[in-house]
Amino acid sequence: MILSGLEIASRLGKDIGIDPYDPAQLNPNSYNLRLHEELMMYDADVLDMKLNNTASKLTIPSTGMQLVPGKLYLGRTIEHTRSDKLVPMLEGRSSIGRLGMFVHITAGFGDVGFQGYWTLEIFVVQPLIIYPSVEVCQIYFHHVQGAVTAYQSGKYQNNNDIQSSKLYQDFKPGI
Repeated sequence: MILSGLEIASRLGKDIGIDPYDPAQLNPNSYNLRLHEELMMYDADVLDMKLNNTASKLTIPSTGMQLVPGKLYLGRTIEHTRSDKLVPMLEGRSSIGRLGMFVHITAGFGDVGFQGYWTLEIFVVQPLIIYPSVEVCQIYFHHVQGAVTAYQSGKYQNNNDIQSSKLYQDFKPGI
């Protein structure tokens, strides 16, 4: 079951946290999250899953920045979120998708207990000028059935910035 917007608002400060919070960003069954001014791009053209691939930061000026197809941009939300007993989910806004911009490729599913900023995997199908602070995605919350174990992942929990892939941490020596 997905929470309504009014239910999201009523749970703020309890089992949901959104900071900063603006009631104008509340929808009937979700809450819009905004794009931070910083982006990150990997330095290499070929990435290796077993390596900690280096990346560089870019700043989106208030006048806008053009994204190009064929490049992966990592961004993050301005809002820090948490959910203690609910499953947070992230989807791009339809207005953003209709411009050919994807804000998450595979990572729209959060874990119960996650808290931090959402790293956005941004890809465009044609050149697009973007701006900081635009509402690019929406978070919504599902009830979970059954006992919940505490969130254990140390990879992305309590992040303060854009998070590049840490998949390399999953590889065991000799693999």
